[in-house]
Amino acid sequence: MSLPHVLILHGWTGSGPDHWQTWLARTVSEHGGLADMPHFSDPDQPDLATWLRELDTHLEAAPADRERVVLAHSLGCYLWLHHAAREGIKHVDRVLLVAPPAPDYPEPAIKSFFPAPLDLAGLRRAATETRLVLGEGDPYLPVPVGKQLAEALRVEVDVVPGAGHINVDAGYGEWPSVLKWVRSKTVPLSPR
Repeated sequence: MSLPHVLILHGWTGSGPDHWQTWLARTVSEHGGLADMPHFSDPDQPDLATWLRELDTHLEAAPADRERVVLAHSLGCYLWLHHAAREGIKHVDRVLLVAPPAPDYPEPAIKSFFPAPLDLAGLRRAATETRLVLGEGDPYLPVPVGKQLAEALRVEVDVVPGAGHINVDAGYGEWPSVLKWVRSKTVPLSPR
């Protein structure tokens, strides 16, 4: 069985060379999968409409002959929720939303992403399966608020102990568990 096509959506300020998303893109490619990790325009001052147009371009380019998987981190999770609330969108097989900020996060640079739509029908139109991953101790999203988000979206949730924002600062460069999830959706997400 071949690895799926993996579309990796970064968050506010992007994902640098040591981030697990960069590691995952490289590792998927090394193992014969297809990884697409776009660099969205102006990641320090993101514009929702621009990012949605860019996301559409990458979804259109995704091959139809293999499973399509989306992994979004931080603000990329809200990009996906906005995408899912639109009509006439491309469907993917699986989505992993990793460490979104709180729905009321007060950062002015990302205000165009809030409030995010919690469109359950749209979420199901956008993907066959969606899962949420929270990091215990995330300074941008307390676990109870993240669980409320998962409940509102009616999606499965994994809480990774001590993972913080699941980024480089939290020690997430390599994250073998996320590669296992890409290979087999039944694998629960665990610490690095």
